[in-house]
Amino acid sequence: MTILVTGATGHVGRRVVGQLMEAGESVRALTRRPDGSGLPAGVQVVAGDLAQPRTLPDVLAGVEKMFLFPVPETAREVVDLAVKAGVRRVVVLSSATVTTGWDTEYHLPVERAVEASGLEWTHVRPGEFAVNSLHMWGPSIRARRTVVEPYPALIGTPIHEWDIADVAAASLVEDRHVNTVYTLAGPQTLSRREQVAAIAEALGEEIRLEEVTVAEARAFYHRQGGWAAANADFLLGYEDYSGVESVPDEPAVREGAEPPEAPGTGTVTADAVTGRPPRPYGEWARDHTADFR
Repeated sequence: MTILVTGATGHVGRRVVGQLMEAGESVRALTRRPDGSGLPAGVQVVAGDLAQPRTLPDVLAGVEKMFLFPVPETAREVVDLAVKAGVRRVVVLSSATVTTGWDTEYHLPVERAVEASGLEWTHVRPGEFAVNSLHMWGPSIRARRTVVEPYPALIGTPIHEWDIADVAAASLVEDRHVNTVYTLAGPQTLSRREQVAAIAEALGEEIRLEEVTVAEARAFYHRQGGWAAANADFLLGYEDYSGVESVPDEPAVREGAEPPEAPGTGTVTADAVTGRPPRPYGEWARDHTADFR
């Protein structure tokens, strides 16, 4: 049995590959740039692109199960190719925003394409990725041990990307997860201020949190560039999930205010699937200490 992992060099996909290899599975890893992938020995690394389905027929040959990274524009064509190749099960990397109803144009079409195919499926819907902290705050922490944040009291339940991957890997190898949706959250409810404190503790150094207006934060992250610049408008409320321009709301939580409700009904932590304790944010910060330095 061969399992195809798409998005194999990403934060989640790389861990899925490793977990499947540890389980003794035959793994084929899809990436647009096989050279220098850094994937473990024994993995069959192949070139291809979900955005270009014509690159995939040979990649899918002999594959029984697939971990599918979301590319909505080509999802239906990719799934059709998977059916023709004899793939039996697809595990989708989706989003908790499908559960909340916010996402109708990105992850949801991928889920629907898989369900309509008649294949076995599992949808893994994580909420807030802890690794977003690294993308947003990493450059300023590395440069001057500072985080620029308009909403320091805003809380979330960030999840370690390894927990997401472990749920996906279990869903690929265990039959009990077929035709199931897992909406995932991290094990702790933390404010942005508490997240910064956890990173500082992992580094063993002070990190200054600079509270700014949302407009100042937007300008700062646009200047920073990279992932932060590409995602700042959405994360700060200047556009909705569909990319439509909007006006940022006031922070949902101010210092000393009552916290919002916990994640909705049906949300679980990774241990509900893997049987292992979910990783707290402090552990995630320690796992990424080198990245923040």
